[in-house]
Amino acid sequence: MIQRISPPGAPAPRGPYSPAVRAGDCIYVSGQVPVDPVSGAVVTGDVQKETRQVLTNIRNILEGCGASLADVVRCGVYLTDANDFKPMNDVYAEFFGDARPARTTIIVAALPLKDAKVEIDAIAYKP
Repeated sequence: MIQRISPPGAPAPRGPYSPAVRAGDCIYVSGQVPVDPVSGAVVTGDVQKETRQVLTNIRNILEGCGASLADVVRCGVYLTDANDFKPMNDVYAEFFGDARPARTTIIVAALPLKDAKVEIDAIAYKP
């Protein structure tokens, strides 16, 4: 069974996609950028501030699907500046603690949301 999910508290998609899709026991969370889900405004600042907003959005989406960050098995992180790796990683560690998912981090030339420094997607397993 496949469910396309737009849980309350998730930022409205800025394109033709679902914030999350549940396929069986897996929840696929679309790439999240630093957008405040209440106002729809882009959260700008340093990469730590942006990463906090992105991971808060992912956590809220997962909770709306009946899961948590502890259920995440893989993340993809996209940064526009390699120098932002350590500060992003520090915030990432705050959110995941010892429940560390597998991860890929890729440096990109730009992200679709103008001036965003970070985008993160996630896959969770929740039977």
